[in-house]
Amino acid sequence: MTRVSRRQMLRTSGAILSLPFFESLLPRGFAAAAVRPPVRFGIFTVTGGTVLESWKPAEAGSLVKLPSILRPLEFAKEEITVVSGLCHDGRSDNLNGHEHCSLLHLTGAPLVKKEGGKMYATVSVDQAAAQGIGRDTLLPSLEIGLNGGEKNYSFRTPDAVVPYEGNPRLVFDRMFRGRQPVVPNWKRRANASSGPADQPASSSTDPTNSLDRSVLDLVLNQATDLRKGLGKVDRRKLDQYLDSVRSVEKRLEFMEARQREDLLDLASPGPSSLNLPGSLPKPGVPLWEITRPLDQDPSRHGDYIRLLADMMVLAFQTDSTRVATVAAGSDESMFPGVVTVGYERHCHTLEHQGNSFRPEDADPIAREACRQIHAWYTQFFAETVRKMKDIDEGGSSLLDNTVLMYSSYMSDGGHGREDYPVVLAGRAGGALQSGRHLAFDKKAPMSNLYVELLNLLGVPTATFGDSHTSRFAGSLNGRLPGLV
Repeated sequence: MTRVSRRQMLRTSGAILSLPFFESLLPRGFAAAAVRPPVRFGIFTVTGGTVLESWKPAEAGSLVKLPSILRPLEFAKEEITVVSGLCHDGRSDNLNGHEHCSLLHLTGAPLVKKEGGKMYATVSVDQAAAQGIGRDTLLPSLEIGLNGGEKNYSFRTPDAVVPYEGNPRLVFDRMFRGRQPVVPNWKRRANASSGPADQPASSSTDPTNSLDRSVLDLVLNQATDLRKGLGKVDRRKLDQYLDSVRSVEKRLEFMEARQREDLLDLASPGPSSLNLPGSLPKPGVPLWEITRPLDQDPSRHGDYIRLLADMMVLAFQTDSTRVATVAAGSDESMFPGVVTVGYERHCHTLEHQGNSFRPEDADPIAREACRQIHAWYTQFFAETVRKMKDIDEGGSSLLDNTVLMYSSYMSDGGHGREDYPVVLAGRAGGALQSGRHLAFDKKAPMSNLYVELLNLLGVPTATFGDSHTSRFAGSLNGRLPGLV
């Protein structure tokens, strides 16, 4: 057997160990995927549930008059779908009411629990979408806002909670570090996919000349010679290493292709203008300095929510990601000036005073205060919808090519889990009917909505969470008839 020198082994293994490991793989047909603007999936979720009689339209069918909480969306009435009667049924173990609701929120898990301080649920709908379509973008998904503590919404695996980034500066840097924001020219990409590929002018920054590519080529070239001198067991180990290296190669090919597309789009950008945020926190400012004023000052709180939502819109417009979740609001916030009735301004206190199993048994002043808070939240969601509606992607708007879910991690401030507030904005590329209220009077699993959303995104599935095991499953077979 040919002996492998220590120098050769160190040189080869060192190159392998120097490479980062990327989970994302090369997208399925990069050019083909860009034939038309892609469908994006956004979640805009707030705390505290809602006040159902001021959220839910009186009649099913076409939206005629929006209830007071949804009235800021009047301008987009033909582009939203209100879905009512959706419920979570999952049990909990060793959790308080807020934790129970938060772990069920985007997972629809049959059981959520805490063991040894660690949270367990099932994969959440945003992460299931990211696993299906996230390989086609620079970032598989984006999770931004304030959660953690009692509020944990996103799960990559049943025991892996996804942290949310609350610093808008770090969100922006994550999207655009090392590259210039650019609006994709979807028309050019469609034309390029049906003809010879455009080539950008040569540049000293050509991604194919990268150090990563040089190191990768070195590893793959030397591996062939190295393999000849190894035994059967060692060859198997080397093959396992090379599988990882090839996944890096695929991701690198994707990055190179994406950078070439960005260069072409910089020369001939899409029809919309970038609205870059002008009020990002300064670099190095700790998160607590950013978030500390929010609970006491609704004006600062509103500016923060608006900035988070702008990050999501910018991420979608630049195709940095196609899956994003914004966690807005806090149960602990004070709302002076927003709440104009009574004397109480603390959100959590109002949530419990203003909610009961029967609305007529709740404190009416506290309930009106809750209504005012949720109408305030809707203003920021409506601003987001308007901005997406105004972004032209070449014959269709960003809103047309998005499905954006507006909801809460509770159905009401009393930790309710039946009849969640749900609005879907956008048409998912034309696949989603809008301008109506879809009511499930006999109740339906919230997980069924997640089945429908994943299928709309091209992530086929017949089941999600407790879609077939919930006591609300009935004869729906895991779907929501009439949604699409």
